[in-house]
Amino acid sequence: MLQKATPQADGTTIRRRWFALLLRDRFACAAALLLLLVALSAVLGPLLAGDLATRQNLRDPGRPPFSLDHGWAFVLGSDSLGRPVAARLLAAAGTTLAVAVPAVLCSLVIGSVWGMWAGYHGGWRESVSLRVADVILSFPSLLLAVVVLYVFSPSSASIVLVLAVARIPVYLRTARAEAAELRSRLFMDAARTFGTGSWAAIRRHVAPGVLPTLLTVAALDFCFVMLAESSLSFLGIGIQPPDVSWGLMVAQGRQELQSAWWIALFPGLAIVVTTVSATVLAS
Repeated sequence: MLQKATPQADGTTIRRRWFALLLRDRFACAAALLLLLVALSAVLGPLLAGDLATRQNLRDPGRPPFSLDHGWAFVLGSDSLGRPVAARLLAAAGTTLAVAVPAVLCSLVIGSVWGMWAGYHGGWRESVSLRVADVILSFPSLLLAVVVLYVFSPSSASIVLVLAVARIPVYLRTARAEAAELRSRLFMDAARTFGTGSWAAIRRHVAPGVLPTLLTVAALDFCFVMLAESSLSFLGIGIQPPDVSWGLMVAQGRQELQSAWWIALFPGLAIVVTTVSATVLAS
């Protein structure tokens, strides 16, 4: 006897297929594991490190890495103020992701909804939306962030806000193009014939077709936002002490590359590994 398929069963099947495809690609599987490790470090870092990331020990600064004589926190050495690099990496992971993830989510939600609405209706709505996107894109994202953060006091909230606004056009243009292509399909004509409202049609028919493309764009945009935050912190107008981020750690260790190379190398490697993993997983 045949069983009727349910949405839950379809969703379970899709997740199983996605997981099977992920396991077949060793590079993608390794990238997913690395991103999971970074996420766990960001969540559990404050519990594991406590105040080690900010506690100074001026009597014994610059400890070399790869030694467990002083505990796990000093396995990657310490900086010029005696703070353990490993503990600071864990704390910085939380700070960096606390900026990159909200910025990407905000720009994804606002830009996607706006773009699907403009693409579905077309006409003047589409034209005005594209002109607004062109105006925002005419300012380089990093330069816009530098100007805004230089005028206003740098903080995590201001960095999230300026990066989210700067990245909205990326999702707006992508969602608009996908929605404009879908609105001429026969199933969209059928939905309008049966009296389906615009927002209901967007939610039921447009969004499921646009979402995979938008998630891929978001994964790549996560890399850009994280690099932008690291660059701003490196320039001194991003995350401010006593908070710590990977870009700030690189900036603090760049003057000691010859005598204490590990201070800047390990946070730099964390940035590279995270961005490459997100790029591999998105592709």
